[in-house]
Amino acid sequence: MATKSIAFHSYKGGTGKTTIASNYAALLAKKGFRVALLDLDVYAPSLLAYFQKQPKKWLNDYLLGEADVDEVMTEVTDIIEDYSKKYDKAAEIRGRLWIGFCNVKKEEIYKIEGGTSESSKLQLRRFIVLREKLMRDYDLDYVIIDTSPGIRYWSINALAVADTLFLTLKTGDIDVEGTKRLASEIYGSLTKYGTKSFLLFNRVAGYCIPSHIMNSLEKGNDQNEGLMEPYSTGDAQDVLSRETRMDVISAIPCYCDIQFTKKEFLTALRYPEHPFTRQMEMLVNAMATKA
Repeated sequence: MATKSIAFHSYKGGTGKTTIASNYAALLAKKGFRVALLDLDVYAPSLLAYFQKQPKKWLNDYLLGEADVDEVMTEVTDIIEDYSKKYDKAAEIRGRLWIGFCNVKKEEIYKIEGGTSESSKLQLRRFIVLREKLMRDYDLDYVIIDTSPGIRYWSINALAVADTLFLTLKTGDIDVEGTKRLASEIYGSLTKYGTKSFLLFNRVAGYCIPSHIMNSLEKGNDQNEGLMEPYSTGDAQDVLSRETRMDVISAIPCYCDIQFTKKEFLTALRYPEHPFTRQMEMLVNAMATKA
């Protein structure tokens, strides 16, 4: 199949897009696909938290012209294999996963953030060359990109080199209004040239309902009826889909055991039967049929 390039984007931080992108890429590799995952959330890079592997060189070095593509891509297939040996011994890992990590040091971020318009154009060309070289030399099935949120230079460059966009959001007013803005100001221009875009709702309320609300419901108490508003998300999704002209590719519930864990890890690999893992499976299948 032709290589698919998917960018995970959001209006603001805190939507869980990095968690989804990391687990999604790892699950694809577990299923036998050849995958590259790029950390282009340059202001808050966090893929290291999930994969715990130190690269020889960073994506920052490549974007500054100080490293080649092969020097900044770190293979982490062994991590996928280790998870499977511990938590899913029946799995046979046939895919491979490489990651381009972004440097977390603020001085390195400043280096690639500054510059003239000419250097910005040069870095965009480097984005394009990076994608093309990965697709050709690594024989990839997927290039997954974790972007910076909002309307920033890095976000737009990352979106420009993807053929599919997953606009990740929660159902709060700020996310919804910001998503509308992105759809009208950014996504409309990209989709004119064939880029596909989808809404990916995350942390949708309803999986974990606070006990005081559940007790009120069981007693038929309508005193706090307004408290139920966050859980009626289906209509909100439909309305936003119509207004942005973007289909909803997934709506992932909020899983408290994931959201409030002290340490980030690959839930889709550690807990093969977790409902979040099933949601990732569904996203993989939806990508195969829709995007």
